[in-house]
Amino acid sequence: MKKIWKLKAPSPHAATLSESSGLSRLEAQILIHRGILDPRDVASFLLPRLTNLLDPYLMKDMSSAIDLILSAVDRHEPITIYGDYDADGLTATALLFNFLSSLGVPAHAYIPNRLTEGYGLHVKAVERIARRGPGLIVTVDCGVSNNQEIAFAAGLGLKVVVTDHHQVDESFTPLCAVVNPHRADCSFPFKHLTGVGLAFFLAVALRAALRGRGWFDTRPEPDLKDYLDLVALGTVADMAPLLDQNRLLVKTGLDKIRTTRWPGIAAIAELAGLSLATLTAQDLAFRIAPRFNASGRLGDAEIALTALTTRVPGHAKGLALQLDRINGERQRLERQVLDEIEATLPSTADLSSQRALVVTGAGWHRGILGIVASKLLEKYRRPVLVLGVENGTAVGSGRSIPGFNLYKALRRLEPLLDRFGGHKHAAGLALKVSHVERLRQEFENLAREELSEEDLVHSVDVDAEVSLKDMTLETLRRLNPFSPFGSGNPEPLFYSGPCDVVDSRVVGERHLKMKVRQNGAVFETIGFGLAEPYPAPRGPINFIFTPEIDRWQGQEKVKLRMIDLEPSDPPSKLQRQLAQPDNRGVLNSLS
Repeated sequence: MKKIWKLKAPSPHAATLSESSGLSRLEAQILIHRGILDPRDVASFLLPRLTNLLDPYLMKDMSSAIDLILSAVDRHEPITIYGDYDADGLTATALLFNFLSSLGVPAHAYIPNRLTEGYGLHVKAVERIARRGPGLIVTVDCGVSNNQEIAFAAGLGLKVVVTDHHQVDESFTPLCAVVNPHRADCSFPFKHLTGVGLAFFLAVALRAALRGRGWFDTRPEPDLKDYLDLVALGTVADMAPLLDQNRLLVKTGLDKIRTTRWPGIAAIAELAGLSLATLTAQDLAFRIAPRFNASGRLGDAEIALTALTTRVPGHAKGLALQLDRINGERQRLERQVLDEIEATLPSTADLSSQRALVVTGAGWHRGILGIVASKLLEKYRRPVLVLGVENGTAVGSGRSIPGFNLYKALRRLEPLLDRFGGHKHAAGLALKVSHVERLRQEFENLAREELSEEDLVHSVDVDAEVSLKDMTLETLRRLNPFSPFGSGNPEPLFYSGPCDVVDSRVVGERHLKMKVRQNGAVFETIGFGLAEPYPAPRGPINFIFTPEIDRWQGQEKVKLRMIDLEPSDPPSKLQRQLAQPDNRGVLNSLS
């Protein structure tokens, strides 16, 4: 699909921020685009410190949750960490299990099977946990929509603490201690923590409470920094905005991962051909997390959980090999379903007029439908529901674009659904097959209410127009503290043109390798996946790119990763944005 390049205008605040902070004008411009306007915020963004962590007790019910955990500890009752099967839920479960175990507290972990149980608390699972006798269940990354199961647990003599970061309705009425920043009555100012982020804050609060009791007078006190690599992995995997508290946790976690205590992470990194010393947030998101996600997607997440909790390197390597094989199978199944959808889409959908997609199929593996929805969203730029049909029920996942809140849409369609949950960008749902056609119609109607034709055009925010001669090693070294990059804090993206094409060739069948020249400056570029739309560009061109430092045999040079290109004459993709008199910041736009 065609991309529109939205080139942001130079901010009127850039000069002031540059002078007050010692940044270049370009660096100041990039920070402003990420919501950093105040010079006092520059240092906390570029050099985040754990001393800037918010007080966990600002969260509603945190005090009650800690009291329940302490009561279980005092009574020597087992504590079961009940998680989710994705990377966020797995790392959250591993964090609390590892932390409680280090305290000598009897802890168990439970991850439901995606295929036979599905997401969240389940009655049969609660029954199994209750067989151990009185105890406590602490949910991570789930539980906020499970009042019925929580009441059932109470009837069996179990207490429950819920920690969950998913959306809750305004009418939400908790039946137990519920730690969730999205609660209307929660004063915690940062609303974008992941499940593992919440688990970390719970651990911080618990350690403080134990310290106040003198618990560590006769025992070693755990260093919670040792768990930040798990937090970084789960936070990046869940596509949380890497700003404020999340940025602090992930940046510190990436430093900690260099010397990780968890051999499963090291083993997966080695299999993926990555060095722990240079691991980036993108490596976590696209190379590490998919392998941990894979076993949960295809059924049994126990392999991934064990890989995150074992302390035995040999055991971890064997588990990593299993996860790598499972991930290969996940990729095969994903391609199979995508090929089937692409083959039938022309006859089942009118993409020239539809503003949403609902696709269904029989025999699709339930565990890969969320990934398929993400791929379709990326290609067709429309809200997508992908539903697998089995035994009269359609079960699947949805993904959405900015401007269309998926959670709110499904809430409006609740009479058609058996169950649903999630947030504005991603959700899961189930309904009777007899309701699918009505769902398709109503979902399309909602998309027409909320989305314009312009919303369906894939746009890319570009930070600045630059001359290639300014892309020096020094420029890139100064941009390095802006990392980690990801959701909410994307890699800096620049526009340049016109540029002459010195050389162009296709590599690896799909990728475009070029050498471009502008005013005497010559750079090598690589455009991943650009060979099909632009097999043989003839100069001159305009293009958007992210600069990178290419290291080879001890030498460094600047290389440009091309995101998109077009002929310079006439330019058609570039839209220059008007300067904004005020910038409320990225976090506000994510709320």
